[in-house]
Amino acid sequence: MTAHSPTRRTVLTTGVAVAGAAAGTVVLAACGGSDSGTSGSSQNTGPAPAGTTVAALNDVPVGQAKSVTVDGEPAILARPTDTTAACFSAVCPHQGGTVAPEGGVLKCPLHGSEFDTLTGALEKGPAETGLTPIPVKVEGQNVVTA
Repeated sequence: MTAHSPTRRTVLTTGVAVAGAAAGTVVLAACGGSDSGTSGSSQNTGPAPAGTTVAALNDVPVGQAKSVTVDGEPAILARPTDTTAACFSAVCPHQGGTVAPEGGVLKCPLHGSEFDTLTGALEKGPAETGLTPIPVKVEGQNVVTA
């Protein structure tokens, strides 16, 4: 009895199945989260790990705000009082423009939405909501993510 040789059809369909499985593995790997050594849940709980320095508290004058970056994303850091800070996303909820301090408000350059400098609350549309808060706290002389 001679050894059975695979047919062309068997080779092609097996090769497609193996290639499809490999591609599926690559896609699933790309969808997986990354564990960079942080403890706790693997769920995304905010834009940056707790304790990430946003800026020195003294970089922002009391009653004002400045543009910063938190975990690679544009943000606004405000200093309502001498010992407190607030932070929120600088991405306008209307159409994604980046707001910036202008006069006494945070203004979106795309359609003119305005937000409270110290709270991120909506003051003037067309946006329908305020800016998304980013939890922060004052730790020593720095403002860090909470």
